[in-house]
Amino acid sequence: MSTLRYPVLGLALLLAGCGHGNGQHEHAAVSTAATATPPAHAMTTVAKASPAAFVPPADNAIPDNDFGKEVALGRQIFLQPDKYAAAYVGNHLSCANCHLDAGRLANAAPLWGAWPMYPAYRSKNHHVNTFAERLQGCFRFSMNGKAPPGGDPVLVALESYAYWLSEGAPVGKALPGRGYPKLPKPAQAPDYARGETVFKRDCAFCHGDDGQGQQVAGHVVFPPLWGPQSFNWGAGMHQLNNASGFIKANMPLGRGNTLSDQDAWDVAYFMDAHERPQDPRYAGSIQATRAKYHDTPQSLYGTVVNGKLLGQGTATH
Repeated sequence: MSTLRYPVLGLALLLAGCGHGNGQHEHAAVSTAATATPPAHAMTTVAKASPAAFVPPADNAIPDNDFGKEVALGRQIFLQPDKYAAAYVGNHLSCANCHLDAGRLANAAPLWGAWPMYPAYRSKNHHVNTFAERLQGCFRFSMNGKAPPGGDPVLVALESYAYWLSEGAPVGKALPGRGYPKLPKPAQAPDYARGETVFKRDCAFCHGDDGQGQQVAGHVVFPPLWGPQSFNWGAGMHQLNNASGFIKANMPLGRGNTLSDQDAWDVAYFMDAHERPQDPRYAGSIQATRAKYHDTPQSLYGTVVNGKLLGQGTATH
C-alpha cells in the first residue's frame, strides 16, 4: 500500500467508495471539492433537479442516554470497522467507503433509505431478510470477513445507528436517493481500455496507479478498488450496474454527475475486471459458482477479460 502522495484531500478525485475515516473529514472534503473548478473534461450540462431527499438528524443530535451510546458506537463501527469490529472484518475498508458521509448521503446507499425497507425479500439469497441479516452480508462480502452472530453487540450498535438516522422516515416507502441510481444501458458496451483511460485521468490520483488506495499513518484514506484488501467477488459493488450508478452519482467526490454515463460504465468495467478475493459462496469451481451466483451480464465473475479468467480470487493478507 502506498502512502498519500498529495496532502490536498479536498480536491480528491475518487472512484468507488472513498469515504474518509471520520465524518468531519468527509464534510470538509465535500465542501471544498464542491467549490473547486471542474476539470476541463467534465460535463457542463446541469442535471435535472431531483426530488428532495430525506434529511437525517445531525450528528450532534445523538441523544445523551444509553440508547445514544449505542448509536454513537454504531457510528464508530460504521466509520472504522477494522478497529471497532475487528473480529468480523477481513480488510481495511470502511462501511463509509460505499455509504458516503457516514451513511447519510443520498444516492450513496444511505442508511435512512435502507432501514425503513426491511424486512424485505432479496433475490441474492432468495428469502426475506431482516436488516440485521443485511448487515451480516456486508461483513461477509464487502468487508471480506465473517458475519457477526445474531444479537452480537456489533449488529445491535449498527442497527441502532441506522434506526436513529432514519428517525421520521416513512416505513415501507422507497425514498428519493435510496440506494444507487440506475443508469440507462450505455450507448456502447462497457470497455476496459476506455475505462482505463478514465481511471488514469480521474481516479489514480487518490487510489494509486495500481488501484490499491493510499493511507496515512496506517489509516486508509482512499480504499483499494481491487486486490486482496478490497471487497470480494460476492459484494454488490462487483456488479457493473451498482458500481456505475455509484460512480456516476458520487465521483469525483463532491462533484458527482460530472462524468458521462458512458465514462461511469467504462470505469466500472475497468475496476470490476480486476481480481479480488474469492466469493465465500464458492461452489467448487468458477463455472459452477458463476452459474449459481453470478449468472448475469452485470457480473464479470467467470468471464475472460484480456485473456484472463476472472474469479480465481486473491490471497488475503
